[in-house]
Amino acid sequence: MTGRASPPADAGWRPRDCHAHSTFSDGALEPRDVVATARARGVRPSITDHLSGDVSLSVATVAQVRAYLGALESLAASDAPDLARGGEFCWHDALWRELPAELWDRFTHTVGSLHAVWLDDGTSLHAFQRRWPDGLTADAYMDSHVENLERFAVEMPVDVLAHPTLLPLALRKRPLEELWTEAREERAVRALAAAGVAFEVSNRYRPHERFVRRAVDAGVRLSLGSDGHTPEQVADVAWPLSVARALGVRDEDLYDPDAHGRRRHDR
Repeated sequence: MTGRASPPADAGWRPRDCHAHSTFSDGALEPRDVVATARARGVRPSITDHLSGDVSLSVATVAQVRAYLGALESLAASDAPDLARGGEFCWHDALWRELPAELWDRFTHTVGSLHAVWLDDGTSLHAFQRRWPDGLTADAYMDSHVENLERFAVEMPVDVLAHPTLLPLALRKRPLEELWTEAREERAVRALAAAGVAFEVSNRYRPHERFVRRAVDAGVRLSLGSDGHTPEQVADVAWPLSVARALGVRDEDLYDPDAHGRRRHDR
């Protein structure tokens, strides 16, 4: 995977956006418009909406997940045979643990997010909450974050870790290279490699090159993700693709459920 990039053997190769949202959760575009937007950008589409009891405007119950999958399958059968039918689950939320195997098997791929992590005192810290816990240092938080990521890789039966460098609001002005020390990066990519979970190169929450390179060197497959919620964002994977190519990753080695299937796991 780490050789120099070369033109794909198939001249018709198109990148796959494995992480885009629709009006099934908090996206602005109807599902058909997500597909149309991706096609207009020369990108293979997916719909990977929030499936969580902890995200507003989300698919929040097992029954709703069943209806969501049915709607995506109908869209794929009628107008969008190239549509990847995914879902984004929150690590800290219970819905992914409640989903029966027959529903897991109907996804083309699944994405997991560390939208919140568990701290040593048993409380959780959400990536979008504004209050920072009293007495918590950035280093202590980052240590908890990496510990959660390691557990996530072992326990959560998803194919891709979304936006690996998403951190709480209070830390977002800090340089990622300082918070994500090389030792923390090494632990993270070792956990992903052992579990067979892909590392998303997110256009919305852009990882630093050192982290992505470390993932590639560890044999972790990369996944392109717009994390698009708006017409401007959906299927914009130009920057993630440029990063992967600059690191020598062949286009056809980027994660695509059509080519690489699902992560093997037991439930």
